[in-house]
Amino acid sequence: MTTSVPDGQSSGFSRGVRLGVDVGAVRVGLAACDPDGILASPVRTLERDAKKNRDIRLITREAEERNAVQIFVGLPRTLKGAETASAEFARGFAGRLADSLARAGIACEVRLVDERLTTVEAHRSLRSAGLSTRDHRRVVDQVAAVGILEHALTMLRRGHDNVGELVPPTAEDRGGIRRDDPNRST
Repeated sequence: MTTSVPDGQSSGFSRGVRLGVDVGAVRVGLAACDPDGILASPVRTLERDAKKNRDIRLITREAEERNAVQIFVGLPRTLKGAETASAEFARGFAGRLADSLARAGIACEVRLVDERLTTVEAHRSLRSAGLSTRDHRRVVDQVAAVGILEHALTMLRRGHDNVGELVPPTAEDRGGIRRDDPNRST
């Protein structure tokens, strides 16, 4: 039996469900794609739970249920590419997510991808779809997560093997070298 590669997709594209995550201080948007990476769709908006990390546990469960192979977390940067406190917040979230996946025994990479302007684009799309600005809050994080995931899928289809920055779990969760270990090679 032969399988065909969808039009415009690199033959190096490995099949598998991927998730996109837009992290905010209050809400977290979640998106997913089909195994062929053709369509990214909004999944849900989660309330950010920095104390108990319920949102991270829900994303871990979603990854397990969908057999996700990668999760792309948006890394907010300025237009000049600099990182701010929001980027550090996203890095911390991605690290806790990688740890949660490792503890659950789920083989799913977590990668940080540039998300410049995804929220701006999400608001623009919602306005053009006729949704009132007041109603954006309910879905803007999901739409931004779709944008993050679509960006990553586009890069994968173009033949980029390592889209974004890999976020490994900490040593305590997988027995390896911690990210902040000075002996870690880059």
